[in-house]
Amino acid sequence: MLACGGSRISHQNLGSRFCSTGIFHLSSLSVNLPSSAAATVAAIVDNNSHNPRFHPRFVSSSSLQSKSPGDIPFPPDSFSQREDDHEKPSEALSSVAGGIVALGKFDALHIGHRELAIQASKVGTPYLLSFVGMAEVLGWDPRPPVVAQCDRERVLSSWAPYCGNVAPKEFQVQFMSVRHLSPRQFVEKLARELGVCGVVAGENYRFGYKAAGDASELVRLCDEFGMGAYIINSVMDRHQDARNMNRLDLKDRGQVSSTRVRQALAEGDMKYVSELLGRPHRLLLTIKDWESLTSTASTRRMSAPRSSLLNLPPKDGFYENCSLLFGEQNAVTCRVSIDTSHIHLEMDRVDFCDNDYSQKSQVLCIEFGELKS
Repeated sequence: MLACGGSRISHQNLGSRFCSTGIFHLSSLSVNLPSSAAATVAAIVDNNSHNPRFHPRFVSSSSLQSKSPGDIPFPPDSFSQREDDHEKPSEALSSVAGGIVALGKFDALHIGHRELAIQASKVGTPYLLSFVGMAEVLGWDPRPPVVAQCDRERVLSSWAPYCGNVAPKEFQVQFMSVRHLSPRQFVEKLARELGVCGVVAGENYRFGYKAAGDASELVRLCDEFGMGAYIINSVMDRHQDARNMNRLDLKDRGQVSSTRVRQALAEGDMKYVSELLGRPHRLLLTIKDWESLTSTASTRRMSAPRSSLLNLPPKDGFYENCSLLFGEQNAVTCRVSIDTSHIHLEMDRVDFCDNDYSQKSQVLCIEFGELKS
């Protein structure tokens, strides 16, 4: 783990899920503190100088098959302290101060993003650093998110069992405020303005103006500013050879990505989407007019315009074995049909609709089964 203000914290054992590639190695020495300190000190020893140092660490990639939370070991916390070797944050400490931030574009919150959060949780308090307003600044066409904004906290909470029972939090930065920063200026902002103690990033991570910085530059700059840096290998898609993804995309080396999730949704392959996400895809829609609700003796049917959707749906088609969730109620089995203008739902449970619909709007959640061919 890392302690803020130049202090260093590390776990001795990252577990089999994070076996070392041999590029960097960590060793530790534990010393018991008095009870008033309530901690165990672990100094990371530099093999060359015998000075306490924190080494950036490369950890191996993981397959698409996610392990259960119980398979991921979490060793007891240990601490390392030394004198501050960089300036304190120049402004009031941010909510992410003292934390370990995962760096990336967290659109889909897929299993690759979860792996970053897992590694961050092994080093300290995990955060995801997200940029706000990137599409508007860069002139990209607007597109619906993979995960509805109001659903992101639920997804991150579901990661807690993988992250030492700590749900990662998101910290948002306006993209305009960092767009023109050089790699060095960006890392300086993390260290001095935000008070970050360490970063976790993927091996293909690029940062700074015009993506001038890479992972090795990130490690060097973090060391300069007294922060730890963990670089992890990409989580690879085990189905990559069987799928015709965008071969013109030089960034696509077969790793799990938000682009792959979007492409799988466009194909209507919900089983594949679930594997990439590590969970079923959940579509949220706001219902403002319940007059479209119809019923028979055994079913309830309703339709809603696509404009009511809060995130990206799968391709048009008919989906069986879906789950419909409304408020705190238990999931109800349903069938979903999507066309160019509407989404149609049919429920088997008549009691699902025995509720008070007097509110002007309600949010429904749909978790998808497989597309019927």
